[in-house]
Amino acid sequence: MALFVVPIALFVYFLSGGKLFDFSDFSLSIELAQQGNTLGALQHMPKLSGTWEPVLELLVAVITIVFWKRWAGATPGKRLLGIHVVDAKSLGEINNKQAIIRYIGYIVSSLPLGFGFLMVAFHKEKRALHDILADTVVIYR
Repeated sequence: MALFVVPIALFVYFLSGGKLFDFSDFSLSIELAQQGNTLGALQHMPKLSGTWEPVLELLVAVITIVFWKRWAGATPGKRLLGIHVVDAKSLGEINNKQAIIRYIGYIVSSLPLGFGFLMVAFHKEKRALHDILADTVVIYR
């Protein structure tokens, strides 16, 4: 995901005229953290723009879903590792509904503390929460 989230975020940052993310708050937060002022650093963490963050999230979602559909269930990172997301029952390509549910499931999987991702270690079929919600499975090809 990092392979294309960072370029998309930069694109939206420039598209927004720098309003997506306040780098001055980020610099101040880092400076306070380096001085040992943890509370001050946390209070000055930059906030994403309420206007531009949805644009960023929507672009990431659309591009992720396009990759899943175009490259038979693989984002660039998955493709590099030789793994693909497929329908759990047929082991065929996922449909648009599954792709959307799986993407939204990423958000659910990250709460709390990434438990939905960690459950792969404990699930008998090694499926994450977003895979269970979307009825998908990740396979090696």
